[in-house]
Amino acid sequence: PLPHMLPTQEQFAAQVGALGIGDRHMVVLYAGAGLAGPARVWWTFRVFGHDSVRILDGGLAAWKAAGGPVGTAVPCPAPVQFTPRFRPDLVRDRSQILANIETRAEQILDARAAGRFEGTAAEPWPGRRQGHIPGSLNLDNATLLASGGGSLLPPDELRARFAAAGYDAAKPVVTSCGSGITACILALALHRAGLPDAAVYDGSWAEWGLPGDLPVETGPARQPD
Repeated sequence: PLPHMLPTQEQFAAQVGALGIGDRHMVVLYAGAGLAGPARVWWTFRVFGHDSVRILDGGLAAWKAAGGPVGTAVPCPAPVQFTPRFRPDLVRDRSQILANIETRAEQILDARAAGRFEGTAAEPWPGRRQGHIPGSLNLDNATLLASGGGSLLPPDELRARFAAAGYDAAKPVVTSCGSGITACILALALHRAGLPDAAVYDGSWAEWGLPGDLPVETGPARQPD
């Protein structure tokens, strides 16, 4: 019932295999604009055990600007076998996030803009409460993007942005956002910066913000002691 959730591994394998993508292939992702879509697909391939996946820096705009060839023909690949190997370490669900509020074993980084995180801006998802998961940190995903939005900042600048948000590289991290999409930009940026892999809370605020008894905080993030 939630938007943008992961498919089952059987569905993913069937649809990826139908595209002609098999276990031995390197997958290169790009979009017409922005990094959110490619980042989400990058994470999804890795969730299902396929680490041979890359993102074209700058996307289609950069490719065209560099004089790269483009075409209009729609390919018709022959289906191949894709073998999924689900990695639960890269995904978190509501029950795990709720338990973590008590244990604080993992740090949670919220990729939404500060107004949404703090509860001062309207939430675009209808019927959702305003605020953030208690104890989480805030790092607006847009602040990690270079001019144009199709590339990440250099690794040293990414590490500085994470540190300024209160991120601790010695502690496991889970990323969250509005519906599990821009959270993947944070996961990608951590990977690009050479920092430990992040798990993604797939339901994100689309789930946590629903009316109910899940705890919500408002205001700025509380920096860790």
